[in-house]
Parts: sequence; C-alpha cells; structure tokens
Amino acid sequence: MQAAVIVFPGSNCDRDAQVALRQASGSEPKMIWHQETRLPKLDLIFIPGGFAYGDYLRCGAMAARSPVMREVVAAAARGVAVLAVCNGFQVAVEAGLLPGALMRNANLKYVCKDVHLKVETSQTLFTARYESGQVVRIPIGHGEGNYYADEATLDRLEGEGRVAFRYSEPDGRITAAANPNGSQRNIAGIFNKERTVLGMMPHPERLADAALGGTDGKAMFDALVEALS
Repeated sequence: MQAAVIVFPGSNCDRDAQVALRQASGSEPKMIWHQETRLPKLDLIFIPGGFAYGDYLRCGAMAARSPVMREVVAAAARGVAVLAVCNGFQVAVEAGLLPGALMRNANLKYVCKDVHLKVETSQTLFTARYESGQVVRIPIGHGEGNYYADEATLDRLEGEGRVAFRYSEPDGRITAAANPNGSQRNIAGIFNKERTVLGMMPHPERLADAALGGTDGKAMFDALVEALS
C-alpha cells in the first residue's frame, strides 16, 4: 500500500499518522507539503489533525484551498481512498469531499478525552476489521467537532449507510450524555457516497499501538492495508 500524509502549516498529528501507517504497512508513507501541485501514484491519502493555517477564518477553510487539496479532490474522484481525521475532517468538508459542516462544540469548550464509538458498518475498506455494532474506544481532541447537516442530508446519509461511527455509551447505547460535542444524531464519522472517503473527528492513529494505551484504532489501519495492498 502506497500512502501519503498531507502536511499543512499547523498540522500536529501528521507524525502520528505517519507512524500508524508505517507500523501497519511496513512501508514509509510519503509526507506531502501543502504547496505541492502533483501527487505520486497513491492508494491512500491521510489528511491529519491539527490546526491547519492556525484555524484562521474557519477551521479547514484555508487549507481546503491550498494547492495540494485540488490534487486530493481529483484523486478522490478517481477512487483513491482518503482518511480525514479531526482537522482533516474539517478540511475535507470545506473541500467538498463530504457533506455538512463542523461547528463549535455545543459547550463552546475544547474537549480532549477518550470516547466510545459504535461502529455502524463493517462493509467498507476502513471498517472491515471491526464488527457492525462493535464499540471501540478512541481519543478526541477538538473545539469544533459538532457535525451539522440539514435533515434531508442526514436522512440520505442514514439511508445510504454512510454513517461510519456514532458517539455512544460503553454498552453501545446512543445517548445525549455520550455525545461530547453536540453532533447531530451523535455522528462521529461519515463516508462519501462511494465509501472511499472517511471523515471522522476521533483519532484512530492515537490508539493504534499498545504502548499508547490501547489498540482500538489499529484495526482501521490493518483493514486499509488488507484492502489496498
């Protein structure tokens, strides 16, 4: 699997992404600077978390208009897999890769903690190593992770099986108390129509090694290697 990590000014999870991909695949991912106007042949593009362009204007808005994102959008249109995490999710939404918007957390505070996620489907290249309905523990760290879309878009995402994860209780119950940011319908991650682009606020790369305190995120990278190698 040939993977790349996009690096913006202000990215701070790009090295975490690099390590997770390296450990899963055994090969070194390419680190692609935001000013690049050409991408090599790739199987997977990882848009990492952080504070791209300092989150000025609106989270992800400036990064979405960087030269490299034109190439990422074109690659995604050709079917190249894209994993967009936290700030990367915000960038992907602003770039039109995914519908909706990420707004300020409902409590207007930055939230950094482990949360539980319910896996909504295992029938994708990202989630094939999970079971549908499985509950996993994954860290979050964001101030603008409140997923919003109009009701028609939400219904379409539900009907097309494009909700990837929901914030849940440890036993899988979907409750308001389990929702750390106010996201509609407890949505923590969504797919594009082809389910080749995944945007999610939680950080699977931060819990992909036992040395980090758990391995619930590792299954995602193992699934990607299996599907794309």
